[in-house]
Amino acid sequence: MSIFRRGRGGPGRVSVQEAAARTGHGNAVENGGDAVLLDVRELDEWQAGHAPSAVHLPLSTLACGAGLPAEAQARPLVVICRSGNRSRQAAELLVARGAQAVDVIGGMRDWAGAGLPVVDAHGGNGTVA
Repeated sequence: MSIFRRGRGGPGRVSVQEAAARTGHGNAVENGGDAVLLDVRELDEWQAGHAPSAVHLPLSTLACGAGLPAEAQARPLVVICRSGNRSRQAAELLVARGAQAVDVIGGMRDWAGAGLPVVDAHGGNGTVA
């Protein structure tokens, strides 16, 4: 069964390990990744540290009706924030708009805690703000 199949309670939720596998990060790179990692944190958080090749779209912008960036359109989405609260809201919005989306339990805090890559706005070692 696909992790993108919507259940009765709304969009699905995945662990950081499943998110990494679905988006081609960390040790999962050899498996490839068909989904886009969509980071919905605010700009200052994004600049401090995000997953390489993630796509940035703040929840505040998404909630105002903004569309997805071109690189995230018509692709499965794995939505991440700092802890999992905003990503859950964003995934619900996206699913309501017809997108295939799941959110990441524990967000970037658990992503970094699992040893998955985090880069800053300049490509150096990032931190989760």
